[in-house]
Amino acid sequence: MMETGALNLRNVLPWLWTVLWIASIVLALLLFVGAPVGEALSGFWQGAFGGRRHAYLMATLSRSALIVGMAISVMLSFRAGLFNIGGEGQLVAGGLAAGLIAILLPGPPLVVLAAAIAGAMLAGAAWALLAGVLQLYMGVPLLVGSLLLNYPIRYIGSYLVAHPFRDVPSGMVQSYLVPQATWFAYFPGTRLDIGILFTLTATAFALVYSYGTLHGYHTRLNGLSADFARTVGLPVRRLTLQTLAISGAIAGLVGAIAVFGIHHRYIDGMLVQPLYAWTGIIAVLLVGMVPWAVPISGFFFAAVQTGAAGMERAAGVPKEIALVIQAVIILFVASRVSGALSSRAGRGDGDA
Repeated sequence: MMETGALNLRNVLPWLWTVLWIASIVLALLLFVGAPVGEALSGFWQGAFGGRRHAYLMATLSRSALIVGMAISVMLSFRAGLFNIGGEGQLVAGGLAAGLIAILLPGPPLVVLAAAIAGAMLAGAAWALLAGVLQLYMGVPLLVGSLLLNYPIRYIGSYLVAHPFRDVPSGMVQSYLVPQATWFAYFPGTRLDIGILFTLTATAFALVYSYGTLHGYHTRLNGLSADFARTVGLPVRRLTLQTLAISGAIAGLVGAIAVFGIHHRYIDGMLVQPLYAWTGIIAVLLVGMVPWAVPISGFFFAAVQTGAAGMERAAGVPKEIALVIQAVIILFVASRVSGALSSRAGRGDGDA
């Protein structure tokens, strides 16, 4: 019993130390810029969770729908040992496909919406599968291939909304509006759209898939040791492609949520500049790829970003402090990953 308690304490202490470390750095930054700490913290809280009729909380939830969705996408591939960091490209592919299908496809609004969402998921899955094919059949490491594939789809999207599908009268580099009847409805009395329900559905799917399905168990086994999975007869190649397709499909779904719930069109850079995909990666690594903790981590990062805007309004603290906080967390995550790799290498040397 004492040994178990000591083990739990060893697991908790690093997290407590990290929270204190981040808090001390934020406090130092506030003092450095000469901001009133009390007003800044109050502004942060109000900016993340307050507002009239909790308007800022709705904004946090809206942002978290995209961050959590991308985090779920990343988590499924990372747990399978597939370092798919092409979520940004898969997100863009999904958003672009959703916007163009809704503009071009005639028919009843619900049919158009369903077709656009399905097309977005297929586009995201196809872009992820391309990275898998490059690794399995052409020897391009997934880490490299998925990263490089982020760029061509961004440029393809930029070209399409800058030329053939540009809404010229708007004066912006963006597509035409999707039909208003396909826009996601808001929850009554709020500015939060029902797109978050799609994220919740994807989260529930990921939890059931990870903890309650044989395929999820096989992918986890492949993530722990691909050589062992191959030795016991698991179809590693097929698992790789299937997992990447699922991961990419969820990223594509997130792109559709952004189109129909927030922007109502595809705007050049709308899915890239907010760093949804990269924030999702940080959120997953912060909680060690534990499925049930990923939504909490994603919501935390959304609150940091909206809360930082509240600090700027209330106390004049630059909202870029949110990026500093994320940088601090990245350093923590990097130290944990480095420590884990060093420990694994040490055990390997000892076994030898």
